[in-house]
Amino acid sequence: MLVNLEPEELAGKLLFVLRERTPYGGKYHLGNLMREFWMTTPPIKHPYESAKDHALIELAIAEAWAYLEAQGLLISSPEDGQHGWRVLSRRARKFESEAEFARYSVARLLPKEVLHPSIAEKVWMAFMRSDFENAAFQAMKAVEVAVRGAAGYGNDRFGVPMMRDAFSPGKGPLTDVGAEGGEQVARMEVFAGAIGSYKNPSSHREIDLDDPVEALEIILFANHLLRIVDARAKKKSP
Repeated sequence: MLVNLEPEELAGKLLFVLRERTPYGGKYHLGNLMREFWMTTPPIKHPYESAKDHALIELAIAEAWAYLEAQGLLISSPEDGQHGWRVLSRRARKFESEAEFARYSVARLLPKEVLHPSIAEKVWMAFMRSDFENAAFQAMKAVEVAVRGAAGYGNDRFGVPMMRDAFSPGKGPLTDVGAEGGEQVARMEVFAGAIGSYKNPSSHREIDLDDPVEALEIILFANHLLRIVDARAKKKSP
């Protein structure tokens, strides 16, 4: 089971093993941890003494350890980090369960650099803080703001009606009049549906969005729509 876990899965288990133990005053060393797997008192034959099993187990643990370091959860000890000693970061000490750690791992799937500039800071920060509802809402709100600006509308225009006007087949300021009629209608419906489904409900009532994967999908959808608006605004410019 251990060697079949993905590094991030084993990392979640390793983190809580480390948190429960303080044999060196809250400091940890990968070499010491490895030795604990094979040392027993009194000496007994270990069930995983074959060279193959030994190597696979140590590789899996080293990968999990490296994952914790890459995520900033296991950091160099300020006192003797140069000798391989590590301590848990402040964030690592806050996790209450493996489920919470898993949510954090999913949150790391949203790289800031792929996001549209209008949502890169605010949305990414909200997502990283696990404020998934606000992150998704802000992403779709950015789409509404972008369409309003690109279409040249005032602040009195918003929501689904604005999307239908902005992308109205054959005459909307953001409509690709060179596209086939059905495509123009589809583009209008995509924007109207996105705002109606993901932005407007959050504006009018409490939405309990606590699934990071669902929030991630909504944000990336909004990100795609923002790229479309940019392209249409560029075509619209003289």
